[in-house]
Amino acid sequence: MDKLKLFQEQSVRTHWDANLQKWYFAIVDVVAILTQQTDFQKARKYWNKLKERLLKEGNETVTDCHRLKMMAADGKMRYTDVADTEQLLRLIQSIPSPKAEPFKRWLAKVGAERLEEIENPELASKRTREIYKAKGYSDEWIEKRMRGIAVRDELTNEWKTRGVKEGREYAILTAEISKATFGITPSQYKNFKGLEKPSENLRDHMTDLELIFTMLGEASTTEIARNKDAQGFVPNKKAAIEGGNVAGNARKELERKSGKKVVTRKNFKELGTGEHTEE
Repeated sequence: MDKLKLFQEQSVRTHWDANLQKWYFAIVDVVAILTQQTDFQKARKYWNKLKERLLKEGNETVTDCHRLKMMAADGKMRYTDVADTEQLLRLIQSIPSPKAEPFKRWLAKVGAERLEEIENPELASKRTREIYKAKGYSDEWIEKRMRGIAVRDELTNEWKTRGVKEGREYAILTAEISKATFGITPSQYKNFKGLEKPSENLRDHMTDLELIFTMLGEASTTEIARNKDAQGFVPNKKAAIEGGNVAGNARKELERKSGKKVVTRKNFKELGTGEHTEE
């Protein structure tokens, strides 16, 4: 059973959906912590009452809640209501609790910052750069990473207008580009780099060259999808493979002439050390 430590030392049952790249949280566990309720049945009743009220209010978060099998206190797998991160944060706002207050203040702060970024988009870029800088990335790496984010956004916007569904279909197309570019899927890439946490962003662990070829594959895919007016999942999957092949062929040519592999086990811990592992 996956676990995520929240609210000091109390555990919340969680599930990582690799296809959707999302965490799901057991809602009743969060309710029990926020209401300081040690009796599971009372926490469940509280959640049922809250759910009824929110449904009457037309709350879409409750309407869209999923149910997953998770390990119960008696050791058996039972279905329970779960929420993704966005849904969970919305539900926390509906629970009066001193423990929820820090989250509510944080959400208000994030909301205010988001409104500022809508008014001035450069703020979003500036804040992202500051986060990477604080983590210890070099200015040169940050420039490539930011450019990669822009290229990725352009591609996903293109997919959205061409009828590709967010979530699973985006993940499949991204995997096709990666396979054609590097010969491995993103999940295989993460394993290769020794990234154990499911939520770790692979691109934050890429070298300059890995970022460059990732951009080339995605930019090529965008261009091919536009030129061929690809509509729907299947035509865009073909464009993704073709776009990835453009980057893959360029990668192979560089490796042939340089004698070094582009794909490396190097991750964030080694990015600033100058080390290079060839595989």
